[in-house]
Amino acid sequence: MTSLDKIERATVAPPVSAAVPGRHLAIELAETLKLAAPIALTQLGQIAMMTTDLAMIGRLGAEAVAAAALAHTVLFVSFTFGMGLVSAVAPLAAQAFGARNPHVIRRSLRVGLWAALLVSLPLMALRFWAEQVLLMLGQSPTSAHLAQEYLAGLVWTILPALWFMAIRGFMSAINRPEPILWITLAAIPANALLVYLLLFGAFGLPQLGLFGAGLATSIVNVGTFLAAVWFAMYRRPFRKYHVFGHFWRIDWRLMWKLIVVGAPISLSFLLEYGLFGAAGLLMGLISTTALAAHQIALQVAAILYMVPFGISMAATVRVGHAIGRGNAGAVRHAGHVATWLGIVLAALLTLAVMLGRFGVAHLFLGESTDATAELSATLLLVGSTLFVADAIQTIAAGALRGMNDTRVPLLFAILSYWLIGFAGACWLGFWISWGAVGVWIGLSVGTAVYAVLLLLRFRRLTSKLTF
Repeated sequence: MTSLDKIERATVAPPVSAAVPGRHLAIELAETLKLAAPIALTQLGQIAMMTTDLAMIGRLGAEAVAAAALAHTVLFVSFTFGMGLVSAVAPLAAQAFGARNPHVIRRSLRVGLWAALLVSLPLMALRFWAEQVLLMLGQSPTSAHLAQEYLAGLVWTILPALWFMAIRGFMSAINRPEPILWITLAAIPANALLVYLLLFGAFGLPQLGLFGAGLATSIVNVGTFLAAVWFAMYRRPFRKYHVFGHFWRIDWRLMWKLIVVGAPISLSFLLEYGLFGAAGLLMGLISTTALAAHQIALQVAAILYMVPFGISMAATVRVGHAIGRGNAGAVRHAGHVATWLGIVLAALLTLAVMLGRFGVAHLFLGESTDATAELSATLLLVGSTLFVADAIQTIAAGALRGMNDTRVPLLFAILSYWLIGFAGACWLGFWISWGAVGVWIGLSVGTAVYAVLLLLRFRRLTSKLTF
């Protein structure tokens, strides 16, 4: 063993408190909060940039908001293919961290970066056909054209965003997610300023409209990725892993493992985001008002989702550490503590949204009191059950990913999101004629079923877990 290996093994040794998480739930809660807080704040920061975009675009009118909704639908349904693969970096690196294997930690990031590159290239071509696809799906020509205009600038964010996610997974796996938070906090005002300048035109810059808003977001994402690379290469403890050394040497065996773990995650994400994307298309068939209100309510749901998503990533890491150490009791405690933490926080945030739903609608639409604002407030009230169920399912899914269990949850996603959720949304929204409200009830039911199935799956696996 070289001196570098000894240093790295000392670096990846879990803290004392992490070595005995099963002895007391309070210790596990403290470790989960310590890891989840910066991750959740990072997620909130990233969604803050998207919310800023939407709030500024809202000043252009309901048609612009509807177009942004369609553009985000096309982008994120496609983006999920890469997002699932790079999400597998975190559990693979976390298990290696628990097992004190620095070589697999850095190789996990490397294969994640290569996978992101390979999958992003065809995805970036979506900008050329987005308008035609939306027209085929029955969207209005104006909304489809504006959505294509927005995507023309936004599509360049795919590759740097995926690379940023891979580095985030690596840093989280070694219990150091803070640099990603610092980068994101710095990006929020930069994004707001650049979107304003290119959307409306100022200080001699051209007024580029929706294209400018998308381009600004892409430029900021390139900057955040470069900042993350700098931390990974030059700051402790990351630089000791030499993650970009011999970058051209791909560990094909680990790449295959990343695909085996990550591909079902990609498909599960696709089913989930595809459901909400399909719901947006259904809203477009109802009316422009329904589509705009749906996008506002969905943006609020995305904001609320960021907190449990951060806890979910912490659960993946904590469970992965326990798996790497071979501690079955720690696996159970990590999943249970994260789930209850997410339920409590999601319930509090949901209550706040319910009480302030009219103010939230006006935040996006100004002081307008038209039908869009009223329907947005109604959907936020209907979506209260969706917000809590979504928190439970994402944390349970994160815990299962820490165990590399991704294929059975994929089957659960097919059943819950589409055979129950989408079918219910169509039936209630159109057959029963409940419109936008019926669509959101269908989404809530499908998400709740998925959450219950994942909880039962985690309980079954951990009850039989032995090392």
